[in-house]
Amino acid sequence: MTVDEVVKFVDKMVFEKTGKHLDDIQAAVVEGTWKRQTYDYIAREYNVSTSHVGDVGSELWQLLSEILHEDIKKTNFCSTLERVYYIRSSPNHHINPNICIGNNHYFNFSSQILNQPNKQEEKSKINTESKLSSYDLTLAPEVINFYQRETELEKLFDWIFKQNTRLISVSGLYGTGKTTLVKRFIDLNLQKFAVVIWRSLKYPQPLELLISDLLNVCQQEPQATLDKQLKQLFDILANQKCLIILDDLQNIFIYGQFAGQYKVAYQDYQNFFTMITELKHQSHVIVISQEQCPEIECLDDELCPIKSLELSGLYDVDILQNRGLKNEDYWLQLIDLYAGNFIDLKSVSILINKNYDGQVADFLAENTLQITNQMQSRFQEIFNHLSTQEKEIVLHLSKFDIPITRDYLKEGLNLSVIDFNNGLQSLQQRYLVTKIRNNTILFQLSSVFTEYVRNYCQN
Repeated sequence: MTVDEVVKFVDKMVFEKTGKHLDDIQAAVVEGTWKRQTYDYIAREYNVSTSHVGDVGSELWQLLSEILHEDIKKTNFCSTLERVYYIRSSPNHHINPNICIGNNHYFNFSSQILNQPNKQEEKSKINTESKLSSYDLTLAPEVINFYQRETELEKLFDWIFKQNTRLISVSGLYGTGKTTLVKRFIDLNLQKFAVVIWRSLKYPQPLELLISDLLNVCQQEPQATLDKQLKQLFDILANQKCLIILDDLQNIFIYGQFAGQYKVAYQDYQNFFTMITELKHQSHVIVISQEQCPEIECLDDELCPIKSLELSGLYDVDILQNRGLKNEDYWLQLIDLYAGNFIDLKSVSILINKNYDGQVADFLAENTLQITNQMQSRFQEIFNHLSTQEKEIVLHLSKFDIPITRDYLKEGLNLSVIDFNNGLQSLQQRYLVTKIRNNTILFQLSSVFTEYVRNYCQN
């Protein structure tokens, strides 16, 4: 949506409710909120007081809450408005009574099935050449705030709609906004797909159960064997433009071994991802993971339709808005200290509010990279998942405050060449070690993880 479309859409809703159009300040609040501007910025632009803009905004959010029958406020205005706009723009919005709408999803049941309730045998069939429309985003998060990932959104759009990339990996350390990015992409492009299904592998299930689940969403009775179910699914993927998202992929990998090694119960996923790239169809699978998906690296991207998008932290002061923090001039320094990691910054913001009354300057004056209890628990889980070889490399790397060469790193370890190389590669696949290209190639452990290892993992 453009800014003009946003203002016109809100103006239309307000006029239908009150008989009055938005005044200049109301329109400014809508436009400014859409552009992620603060009330103070809007007030300066229109030469009014910040308190007046705040009052206008508060009244407007209350009015929109009454119109839309859900709680609207400045922080969720953008995501809610886009969702409502696209739902109301759907050609089925006024004519199909069988659409169920919720905060995160809507599901359009096939009229072929609904119109034949007395033919039980027909419920297991679907004509994949007719238009199917099924959306299941029940497990997808609601995006309230979205920051500075327009370039990444453009990449996803280009890969899917222009290059027809069938398998896409969005990966990076926790707290880099992987899930939020993908959900934002869906919110903006939902109507371009016949089928959109979001599944989390936080508690993974064998591939056969996943495929059966996907077929049920598409109103097709799963057949007896996995081979036949895959044939059913790929018929749909070939005849309809579908988007399937698998979040938390790292949970199907073995703990205590190198990154990307599949657990026995989930080895069929490896073949499934290969099939996604090798078989001809018009659909797409996005996997979201804290570890690189091995298929993304092993397949030749010049021959196979695959792409990898790796996310790092975001260095934007907007991510600290509405955290109750003071000393805005120091926010970027705080963000830099915690490598732009959303989750770590949220955790440390709570600590600053409780112990430093929100004074970021006082917190930074301690000159210590503090590890909160929540961060400690998260890093402990990550460390426990590492292989023995990786742990040895991590413990040695944590002794250095500057990046070091591969040879210098290897000299301090009692590992074979094979174990050393596999371990170093695996740590990069987990986004714990960064390779720095300079005059020589250097390696460095994540600064926050380094602090954790120094304080909690030494013998």
